[in-house]
Amino acid sequence: MPRYTYKQGRHLTYIYYYTKLYGRPPAEAEMQRYFNVSPPSEHHMILTLEKNGLVTRVPGVPRSIRLSLTRTELIELVSSLLLETGEDGMTKKSVAK
Repeated sequence: MPRYTYKQGRHLTYIYYYTKLYGRPPAEAEMQRYFNVSPPSEHHMILTLEKNGLVTRVPGVPRSIRLSLTRTELIELVSSLLLETGEDGMTKKSVAK
């Protein structure tokens, strides 16, 4: 059983893939735009992830967020994302609409 919620898992997945694609972690503003949430909401999510030991960051230093997941947790996170999306990239939620 993962130690994060579905919404937290989506943020962790975004951080993982963004970092993998661009070679640097995302800025909070980029996550805020991607998830279509307010800046305070995104900052609260980052603080919650940090408090729960899922990420580390250096306050005041841009793009310093890092995942703190074990290899097993990372595999579970990525696997759950793959199960959630089909070959066309559509999520099961969006297909159900």
